[in-house]
Amino acid sequence: MSSNERSPAPAPRPARVTAAAAVTGLEALALVAGGVYVLVNALVGTPDGFTQALTGGATLVALGLIPLLAARGLLLCRSWSRGPAVITQIMALPVAYTLLTGAGAAVPAGIALAVAAVAALVLLVHPATTRALGITGRTP
Repeated sequence: MSSNERSPAPAPRPARVTAAAAVTGLEALALVAGGVYVLVNALVGTPDGFTQALTGGATLVALGLIPLLAARGLLLCRSWSRGPAVITQIMALPVAYTLLTGAGAAVPAGIALAVAAVAALVLLVHPATTRALGITGRTP
């Protein structure tokens, strides 16, 4: 290709993909923040089980990295990113249900998580999203 020839400009990222990335990224940040909170509490507080608190905090941080990478992939319109993002939303639904069956601040948190997970799922499976990510149906 000569220097005068330019490759076509990439198609703009649809708002649906950006919104799905935002929701997935916020969920990731919530997981990481929760994990850091548990870790700090384990180190400076008096947890019931020190090892269990460290393991739980580290697990939350590690689990937060998966949707964080998926959100970045969605922003870059990478086809691989939809799978981890969808799995994150599916995993969020039982957590939302558990929060909804709780009391106090858990109920509004459960509502917010359920709404976010369902909205993200709708955005992620929308045909415009699959086209933008280059995911095509396979025919035999």
